[in-house]
Amino acid sequence: MTSAINPNNIDGAYPVAGQDNNSQGFRDNFTNTSTNFQYAADEITDLQNNAVLKSALAGTTLNNNMQGSILSNAQLQNMSQTVLPLGTVSGSVTINYTVAPYQTLTTNGAITFGFSNWPAAGIGGSVVVQVTVADTSHTLTFPTAVSVNTCGIQGLNTSTNVLTFAATGVYTFAFTSVNGGSTISIAEVNKEIQPFNNSAEALINGAGANLALTTSYFTTTSAETATLAAGVAGQVKVFSAVDVTSGNMVITVTNAGWKSSGTGTITFNARGQGCTLQYTNSKWFCIGNNGAVFA
Repeated sequence: MTSAINPNNIDGAYPVAGQDNNSQGFRDNFTNTSTNFQYAADEITDLQNNAVLKSALAGTTLNNNMQGSILSNAQLQNMSQTVLPLGTVSGSVTINYTVAPYQTLTTNGAITFGFSNWPAAGIGGSVVVQVTVADTSHTLTFPTAVSVNTCGIQGLNTSTNVLTFAATGVYTFAFTSVNGGSTISIAEVNKEIQPFNNSAEALINGAGANLALTTSYFTTTSAETATLAAGVAGQVKVFSAVDVTSGNMVITVTNAGWKSSGTGTITFNARGQGCTLQYTNSKWFCIGNNGAVFA
């Protein structure tokens, strides 16, 4: 802004020594001095309220709140971010965008995420959440708004938005929205890659096969059953009969590709039998089989 202070309207040579001086000259100087002081006070107050400062002015608390104004053509160096530790939690957890751009938590049970206070539509906002998974039974459920870039997130059932973890550890996700939170994209920041043969579970009688794990193996001692739910496009699932002491294992498969519609079954009745399935066009198809019976 251009300052309103005018130092030229004060006559520094008035009054003139050794002669009578018109009192109007005194009044003009006093008036102009007072006016300039008021301009100075107003402009200093405006700067105090609006300027970006390196440290707090005397008697004030530093608060460089830009209030959504544009900062352009800046070169950034040694910048940091606020971190919000949410602690060890379970149940409903709200990620408040305005509080911190990086938030951390440790699971103490199943968690359901919610998001609040995204920037207005047309302005992009991102928040990173670091999740320490203490137990693989602790699932993470996203709101339905998390619907962009979900394909390929390991362990995420896109029909329910429930994420099941294959192993304990630290998982980090970045969430972004450009429309006020109506839709939110997700990205895995540190996707935990496991060796193919290490992604496995011991499938027990009556259980549902874990979609977050590549392989489910089993040993039967009687007539046993299990289930396989719908997967995600391109997902691979392997079943292996380690031993069949007696009886058999019958796995009921949702969206079986070898049926015209609905569920189908896979029966294993001997040691060493196994099969590989892939989820394609919303159905499980057998892409490899050793002795299992499909019905």
